[in-house]
Amino acid sequence: MSDNRLKIGITQGDTNGVGWEIILRTLADSRTTELFTPVVYGSLAAAKAYMPLLEKNNDEELSSKIQFNVVASAAEARYGKINLVECSDVKPTPGVASKEGGKAAVEALERAVADLKDGTLDAMVTAPFDKEMAQSEEFSFTGHTEFMASHLGGEPMMIMCSDRLRVGLVTIHIPVAEVSKSISKEKIVEALDTLRQSLKEDFGIVEPRIAVLALNPHAGEGGMLGSEEQEIIKPAIVEAFEKGVLAFGPFPADGLFAAGGYAKYDAVLAMYHDQGLTPFKTLSPDGVNFTAGLSAVRTSPDHGTAYDIAGKGIADPQSIRNAIYTAIDIVRHREAWGDWTAKPLQHFEREKGRDVSVKDLKLPEQGEE
Repeated sequence: MSDNRLKIGITQGDTNGVGWEIILRTLADSRTTELFTPVVYGSLAAAKAYMPLLEKNNDEELSSKIQFNVVASAAEARYGKINLVECSDVKPTPGVASKEGGKAAVEALERAVADLKDGTLDAMVTAPFDKEMAQSEEFSFTGHTEFMASHLGGEPMMIMCSDRLRVGLVTIHIPVAEVSKSISKEKIVEALDTLRQSLKEDFGIVEPRIAVLALNPHAGEGGMLGSEEQEIIKPAIVEAFEKGVLAFGPFPADGLFAAGGYAKYDAVLAMYHDQGLTPFKTLSPDGVNFTAGLSAVRTSPDHGTAYDIAGKGIADPQSIRNAIYTAIDIVRHREAWGDWTAKPLQHFEREKGRDVSVKDLKLPEQGEE
């Protein structure tokens, strides 16, 4: 399948944030439908409300550049068109956090995930939503990652990625006060295995090298500043290394990033959210959030709803563009990985109509031709 026939679902996110602005700016590029087939999930009324705002501030005739093909699901999406699955008719109030905006985001997300599970989407890109505004009796997840895992199964890992850096997380959306008691040797070993597999399958790295961050300042300073490095993290690294994972550390986070040591590795494993995302966003401002460990591909821009600039026409769409490019790349890498693992070196040859194992074949002696 050529890339332009890949169906990539894009959810609107919170209708009061910058989601529609960055989506419309991306879709306004006529090359979009040459690269992939977009299927947007959201409110047509919201999209139309943002078009004049962007046109006014940036002199773009979006209404002529973007003509939505409204469909019931991704199964009806047409190649060469900008397809839209209407999930609500909410009209936005840019910059205002509201339950209506959160509900609209969840409705779009649920419709997109349903199509992803049905196999009518090849990947999904999610615009940001406000976790607090999205909460309800029906939706009690702390983020997209946890919601995706509940519907697709698997052990999800948040990986922030760019051309410069990849950062995986052992813990995701939990209070800092709970991080220490939430990490264990088993959990770190599992995270290293997930990260290694994703780097191979999703990013095409033959045998990745992974740097593991310490939890405490100065890697615990020999136990003076904490014992997690000696009791949990180091033993996990040793166990993972013995299983074939090229894991190294634990390294003090400040030193690894400040001195550029991260560049020697294919990825960094951080113990908690801000430990990994703060340096990542500093070094890669237009990076991508990828949910590894799931059966389907999901990416998103690495920023939030940005209520403070919503509706002003100044939101930069580069991160969501990168999220789309990354989703396409990962789909292709997974296809290639499937081919490689499904067709290993031949173990059998045909001889006189019967299967012959390689060990049964007569190999030439040394010096023979």
